[in-house]
Amino acid sequence: MTKISVEIPDELLADLDEHVGEDGKFVNRSDAIRASVRKNLDLLDEIDARHGRLESDE
Repeated sequence: MTKISVEIPDELLADLDEHVGEDGKFVNRSDAIRASVRKNLDLLDEIDARHGRLESDE
C-alpha cells in the first residue's frame, strides 16, 4: 500500500477524529480517510454515469 501525505485544516481533522477510536466508526485515521475517499469516488462515478461521462466496459 502506498503512503501519501496531505495537509488538512485543524477543524476538519477534529471532525474526522470524532469518528475514530473505540467509540467511533473507524479504527484509525487511515481507515477513515480511505473510506471517505472511496465514498467520494463512488459518488463522482455515479454523477459521471448520469451525465454519460463514464466509458462502457463493453
